[in-house]
Amino acid sequence: MADRRGLLIILSSPSGAGKSTLSKRLRDWDPSIRFSVSATTRAPRAGEVDGQDYHFMDETAFKALVEDAGMLEHAHVFGHYYGSPRAPVQAAIDEGCDVLFDVDWQGAQQISRSPLQDHVLSIFILPPSIAELRRRLVTRGQDAPEVIAKRMKKSWDEISHWDGYDYVLINDDLDVTFERLQAIVSAERLKLAQQPGMMEFIRGLQSEFEEEEQ
Repeated sequence: MADRRGLLIILSSPSGAGKSTLSKRLRDWDPSIRFSVSATTRAPRAGEVDGQDYHFMDETAFKALVEDAGMLEHAHVFGHYYGSPRAPVQAAIDEGCDVLFDVDWQGAQQISRSPLQDHVLSIFILPPSIAELRRRLVTRGQDAPEVIAKRMKKSWDEISHWDGYDYVLINDDLDVTFERLQAIVSAERLKLAQQPGMMEFIRGLQSEFEEEEQ
């Protein structure tokens, strides 16, 4: 048995708030943290590897997993199903490895209500201001103006669900925010729900105490 159970670490944020950078830093800090590989019913694109980029499956198999509670979360997007298979996540946390999820608030809610809910750690990343959020989207130079406009329009809907998370961090300083993220993960790893061997340890202490009393 592993010394501890792994966590299901959910990071959510509006686009541009720093979630991707924080996720990368978190995995650089602890390379044992695994990234959850989603399942999808869409066809593989050129260069995509099954089990690495996605778990590719047909719609019948996907729906069967959903019916059997084999998906921690799922959604139907642009004609295809996407979801997070439960089995590999269960195996990882039983081995004591944390699993990182990059999902929106709807996915976070589903995972937080799943059979693995006792091991979920959900964190929402906020920008320091809407003006700064827009500035970050513009300066990173990845999107056309119309795409930025769509992202900004969607951002408030995402932010409005901030109170459904365990922790909320305002990313006004990346280094400080990451230090806080590290502290949260480190503390959550020590919760009793994450320590399967604690009961056995307590029994050992009790036996020692009873022997001394005799």
